[in-house]
Amino acid sequence: MSETVTMDQQEQIARIERAQEETRKFVTEQHKLTAEARKLTRDASLAPWQLVVTAMTAGAALFGAGAAFTKLMGP
Repeated sequence: MSETVTMDQQEQIARIERAQEETRKFVTEQHKLTAEARKLTRDASLAPWQLVVTAMTAGAALFGAGAAFTKLMGP
C-alpha cells in the first residue's frame, strides 16, 4: 500500500514540476513579447524624427553639392 502511495506522490510531483516548467517557459516568452512590444512602440514614436533627420541630411547633401558646383564653376 505504501508503495502505491509513493508512486502516486511521485506522479504528482512530476506533474507539478512539468507545470512549473511550462509556467517558466510561458513567463519567459511573455517577457520577450513585452520587450518586443516596447521596442516597436519606441520605434514607432521615433519614426517621424528619423524622417526629419533623413530629410535634413538629404538637404545638407544637396546644399553641399550645390556649393561644390558653384565653386567649380567659379565666380
